[in-house]
Amino acid sequence: MRSLAPLRDEVQGWRTLKQHLHDLTELAQLDDDSMRADLEAEISKLETDLEKRAFAAMLSGPYDQDDAILAIHAGAGGTDSQDWAFMLQRMYLRWAEEEGFSAEILDSTPGEEAGIKSVTIAIGGKYAFGYLRSEKGVHRLVRLSPFDSAHRRHTSFALIEVLPQVSMEDAGVEINPGEIKLDVFRSSGAGGQNVQKNATAVRITHLPTGIVVTCQNERSQTQNREFAMKILRARLMELRQAEREEERAILRGEYTKAEWGSQIRSYVLHPYQMVKDHRTEHEVGNAQSVLDGKLTSFMEAYLKQK
Repeated sequence: MRSLAPLRDEVQGWRTLKQHLHDLTELAQLDDDSMRADLEAEISKLETDLEKRAFAAMLSGPYDQDDAILAIHAGAGGTDSQDWAFMLQRMYLRWAEEEGFSAEILDSTPGEEAGIKSVTIAIGGKYAFGYLRSEKGVHRLVRLSPFDSAHRRHTSFALIEVLPQVSMEDAGVEINPGEIKLDVFRSSGAGGQNVQKNATAVRITHLPTGIVVTCQNERSQTQNREFAMKILRARLMELRQAEREEERAILRGEYTKAEWGSQIRSYVLHPYQMVKDHRTEHEVGNAQSVLDGKLTSFMEAYLKQK
């Protein structure tokens, strides 16, 4: 039934579009000038609908319709990079709000002086993973550092991870209970009411791979454990896919290791303003608008290129 419902909606949408086109064709054949303005308006709506459907057709990967798990990790650069990670967190939360997706911070590690060292966010909504998979990689910031007394230009890096939130049945990943270590602890926070008095935060370590997942979102321990397992399952699935792709790339003689040096996008705030995606060459001159969540054009450019 879960598989049937979205398919039924998809087919019904195309049937409605087909009927709309048929009705407009019949009206146009009447050749009535008094209906011209209304016909042009309806044709414009039809074209817009078709463009949206053409774009949705690009989101046809096995998990593109699923919710997503977005993780941000500050790179080398100390306080500047931790502040950059926090700026990226704000950017993605703004984007999710503008696009009508839900967003919930599951786990966050604050920086030593400012910003964050890492954060994990659950993004919910149809095609959340399909859109966000374009963001996976290293993001680079160039600006005058507010943390440098000499106010010099600094370059900061942050790594974005994007995983699909797949159900247990769909993930195809078996997790042996004997291969995980579970720790519970009190959620960290800013103090006062934000600090849990009970041990509800959860840390799960997958012993064979060494993958560690934490979840401390002020939930119950059971809810935190369920979401931590979901993240672990997604990470294991990604690891398995990466191993397969690496094997195929080695066989083709194309394998190159993904490292910090290969940023996917640069955000320049000084000496000029520009955000440029190095994979698609898509760029925007208003860097502040991008940092305020105007990201969809970069995602669309990536999907069209793919």
